[in-house]
Amino acid sequence: MPDAPEQPILLRDAADGVVTLTLNRPSAFNSLSEALLGALMEELERIDADPAARVLVLKGNGKAFCAGHDLKEMGDSRTREDLGRLFERCSKMMTRLTTLGVPVIAVVDGIATAAGCQLVAACDLAIVTDRSRFATSGVKYGLFCSTPMVALSRNVPRKPALEMLLTGDFIDAPTALAHGLVNQVVAPEALDDALAGLIARLLDKPKDTLALGKNAFYAQLEMGLEEAYAFSTRVIVDNALADDFTEGLAAFTEKRAPRWDG
Repeated sequence: MPDAPEQPILLRDAADGVVTLTLNRPSAFNSLSEALLGALMEELERIDADPAARVLVLKGNGKAFCAGHDLKEMGDSRTREDLGRLFERCSKMMTRLTTLGVPVIAVVDGIATAAGCQLVAACDLAIVTDRSRFATSGVKYGLFCSTPMVALSRNVPRKPALEMLLTGDFIDAPTALAHGLVNQVVAPEALDDALAGLIARLLDKPKDTLALGKNAFYAQLEMGLEEAYAFSTRVIVDNALADDFTEGLAAFTEKRAPRWDG
């Protein structure tokens, strides 16, 4: 009897402008091996080049969303060169989620720890079930979650973020919601409907305007107040002169729904 074909480590589905990527290493709690990081990066570039792509959804197959880096793989080669390559690759992938020209939604039903928690924080939006839990747990194994800290500290206020980083303890889904790490907490059986509702609220907006707004949001976060206002003034003037706002004004004047291109 022939062996069953090996499953890909990243599953892809695309329909009606929505691309869904599912981490598919359930026996390893979807930990981020170098191969999985590479597959994710390839797909992100593919999505950004696809004019039909409107929304990206990230999921995990099995009991975990993502348990962070593959510690077994890390333990097999702990040279400065190999570890540097691994963490640089991960950081580039996380940054690419931020620069991607479509909204990215994390859908979590289970644990998200260390770089898995970072992955949730790096996404633009997150819907989770009430049985999901989050932790930056590396400190419990002698490895402070320095790179997950970057995304976490840009989502969660200082003291809750430091408590997560310094203790490595789990927070539950309601706490993650209160801290601003996630957008919605729902029962597991309501997850698909909640996701569909959020996607619908994004798909009825113009793609180019969402891309412009997402880029401007992350850019201005790193600026001082006066620089942020000067930058955002240029952005909104360019936006106001673009085709999307021309159509939006016409729809407003004619009392109809706008008809967006793309």
